[in-house]
Amino acid sequence: MRIDAHHHFWDPRKRDYYWMQGPEMEVIRRPMGPGDLRPLLAAAGISGTVTVQTVPDLGETREFLAVAEKTDFVCGVVGWADLTSPELPETLASLKDGPGGRYLVGIRHQAHDEEDSAWLTRPDVVSGIRRVHEAGLAYDLLVKERELPAAIACVDSLPADARLVVDHIGKPRIAESALQPWKDLISGIAKRPNVWCKISGMVTEADWETWSKDDLRPYVDHVISCFGSERVMFGSDWPVCLLAASYDEVVTATDDLLSDLTEQERLMALGANAEKFYRLGRCRDTQK
Repeated sequence: MRIDAHHHFWDPRKRDYYWMQGPEMEVIRRPMGPGDLRPLLAAAGISGTVTVQTVPDLGETREFLAVAEKTDFVCGVVGWADLTSPELPETLASLKDGPGGRYLVGIRHQAHDEEDSAWLTRPDVVSGIRRVHEAGLAYDLLVKERELPAAIACVDSLPADARLVVDHIGKPRIAESALQPWKDLISGIAKRPNVWCKISGMVTEADWETWSKDDLRPYVDHVISCFGSERVMFGSDWPVCLLAASYDEVVTATDDLLSDLTEQERLMALGANAEKFYRLGRCRDTQK
């Protein structure tokens, strides 16, 4: 089964998206929901997805869980909760016990938007991610080069069986053809066997107008060499990707970039790994 392990829904008419400002964002500053994504998935042969939070808003998480409950292709939700709140365990329990709670598979926070580059090493944040793990959930690391050292330190402060995944291959500066220090930092975090990596979000880190799959190749090759085919997963980052590429262009580029893998390795990267990491057992049964 092929799975898109990273996409979003949003509606700017109902909620403010602090990162969606400026004229360059106009193409995506409109409602994007299941009806918009469904035909794109069908055309690409993708039958399951993971919806990921977009803002630090518990209300959005509850909305996404409700959407998952009534949308046949959404197999999991990575939501948001305040990691620093003393009430985090109760909040997570409430989400899991509420409408659509069975679809909650992980938590994420926009760490790369925090002023403090070491935010992920704060004791209250580390404690919060530990609570996420204790609730049986994964944690998505949304970081850039600046935050990767803190992400490594954070991982080392957590139980060895905590499940974490680096979103968007750590957002390297592809538009600048810059490999360092991203390359060494990714090598470092990949040494932690409980950390996985999403092959996602690359086209918007490249030049939006002129990117090609060859611009992405050195980064994907390095990620696969570090994490292996068993700890990577595909994500479209739709609709953010529309700033630089169509859904089909992202899928096609990823397929080409993974073409040197064996068929079994490709099946893992394009679906089985996401199912395993996020524990999407019911993905094999899309009847809801």
